[in-house]
Amino acid sequence: MSDSFDDRVLALAALAQALQQVRTTAESGQSRGDAAQTVIDSVFRIDADSVADVYGGVPRLQPGLRLLRDILTRQPHDEGVPKLAMSVMRLERRFSAEPDVIDAVSAGLRRIAPQAASLGAAHPDVLHALGALYADTISQLRPRVMVQGAPHYLGQASVVAEIRALLLAAVRATVLWRQLGGSQWDLLFSRSRMLESIARRVP
Repeated sequence: MSDSFDDRVLALAALAQALQQVRTTAESGQSRGDAAQTVIDSVFRIDADSVADVYGGVPRLQPGLRLLRDILTRQPHDEGVPKLAMSVMRLERRFSAEPDVIDAVSAGLRRIAPQAASLGAAHPDVLHALGALYADTISQLRPRVMVQGAPHYLGQASVVAEIRALLLAAVRATVLWRQLGGSQWDLLFSRSRMLESIARRVP
């Protein structure tokens, strides 16, 4: 099995991990610290040497790898994550075809990066800035990703900002997956290979 295939699996795991945190935040009002920070950090790691480096090492993607394994074996903890993943994949295709939007997102991330380096990517001010960037750029494209959750939390600006920041991270993971040669054919015909790849990384 090629390293590029294994890297695609890691990128898909990152997508799953980001969207699991979207669902958790939408339902409970807060994400699960380390799992969320791993994927949010990734939006600032554009020139990393490997997929593992984008996410700070394979161990930090364990939640996503376990969730991806459950999805591939049709035992998802949350049916909403696969549906969101399909929506994000459609949105990423549109995003990748819009050079002006790509440039706007890149410029925004460069602007926010010093703040993230100083405060940490999960700081409320950074999440607010990332959420605003997503709202002003990717969220303007169609089809939009619709997130369902508890109305009480979805009415809070801080929760909405974190969800948008996580969606930005989800798009980042999907772009990475496509750049590595990923396609929906993998999901249809390479389940066994993906499960083998996950088994080498998940205890």
